[in-house]
Amino acid sequence: MFAIVKTGGKQYRVAENNIIRVEKLEAEAGAKINLGEVLMLSDGKKVTVGLPTVEGAKVEATVLEQMRDRKVIVFKKTRRHNYRRKKGHRQNLTVLKITKIVGAKAAAPKAQAEEN
Repeated sequence: MFAIVKTGGKQYRVAENNIIRVEKLEAEAGAKINLGEVLMLSDGKKVTVGLPTVEGAKVEATVLEQMRDRKVIVFKKTRRHNYRRKKGHRQNLTVLKITKIVGAKAAAPKAQAEEN
């Protein structure tokens, strides 16, 4: 079973026991959090696509650590004008371990079938 979740403006394909790095979330290491914006669920046979999210579906995760990503160098230069600017950026990240994917309510597939 896998799910597509949205957090931090990005989408991630997750399955149980996956470890993912997402934009920083306000949680301590060891805390349990729920990712409620589930865009799609699949159990191998049946796929449920949300409109825009799947009703009643959620992904439970445990925060492993808060970290910073590798440094990205931003360098600007204009030739023959002695213009050089160098900046660095390190993004704050949260490392999550997906513990459980909770499926949608029984009413959600019926509503989706009526629309088709």
